[in-house]
Amino acid sequence: MDESVPIRCPAVQHIDHYSRASKAAIVVQALLREGQTPPLARLPEDVQVRLTHEISNLRLVDRATVNAVVSEFIDELEGLGLAAPTDMEGTLAAVAQHLSPGAAARLRSEAAARVGSDPWAQIRTMKSDELAAPLTRESIEIAAVILSRLPVNRAAEALSLIPGDRARRVALAFSRANHVSPLALHRIGQAIVRDYCAVEAPAFDRPPDQRVGAILNASTQRTRDSVLKGLGEDDPAFADQVRKAIFTYAHIPARLHPTDVPKILRKIDPPDLALVIAAADADTPEAQTTAYLLANIPQRLADSLREEAAALDAPRKSEVEKAMGIIVSTLREAADQGEISLMRKGDEDEDA
Repeated sequence: MDESVPIRCPAVQHIDHYSRASKAAIVVQALLREGQTPPLARLPEDVQVRLTHEISNLRLVDRATVNAVVSEFIDELEGLGLAAPTDMEGTLAAVAQHLSPGAAARLRSEAAARVGSDPWAQIRTMKSDELAAPLTRESIEIAAVILSRLPVNRAAEALSLIPGDRARRVALAFSRANHVSPLALHRIGQAIVRDYCAVEAPAFDRPPDQRVGAILNASTQRTRDSVLKGLGEDDPAFADQVRKAIFTYAHIPARLHPTDVPKILRKIDPPDLALVIAAADADTPEAQTTAYLLANIPQRLADSLREEAAALDAPRKSEVEKAMGIIVSTLREAADQGEISLMRKGDEDEDA
């Protein structure tokens, strides 16, 4: 047997006086001796520094102690059932997409302000167009420091987004950035994170055109026409976006799959359905929508709804519009909750 390779053996009593940091140093030194390359660079810099000091303090360690420490380390690894990220940056990268925008933004701000955290880990997660802001606004020397701390491909991409003359001056400043102390480097990183990474959580979950469109969806035709007319006079571009976001009763045949019609109508009270059927006595887009709905439910149910509608007095326009609004709101709620998917409307995005 090769005596240079540590063997598994029960942990012995004489390693109990070693701290966990010292044991970690022994394990790392054993790996390095065997030609392994533990990913030490992934650790926070203060941990790397402490670990290096621990290794330098080991001096001489007998083989029995090395074998016992390595054996204990392997036993602990085999006993692990779950390994989570070791820092907030890693945790956020894993779970951010499952959090609300507000919670994610708050956690990023807390991570940036945490004492001992590595600000450059967060800076390296910034998109290239986000990096263009500090590279353009900060001094030439600071821009050079930022690029020096990025992976080569990311640095090249970010550099291409700033003006050519400034990019040349930043490249020339690399020699001066080489003399920045670790403490200054950390402070620069903290300042960049504070000024450019603390993104405020959005106050609303939808853009303004969709919020106005949703309100107008539930409004009467008179109100909708009046608001759109006023928007068109004050801000034609925004008015056009709002029109695209509006989803009225007349839009249903172009957006609702025939197979999803029964799912929606089951959620609507029969009196509301009877109102819109009773009003469908003219060749209008609304009447065509009502015919589309009735054509995509069981014939017996459709006939029953027609009989109920026939027994009603002539409904008032306000009552009909309210019933149509209920149907549209129910449909949009089902789409938002993923119960149905809407068809595309021309070149507009799905579920505009």
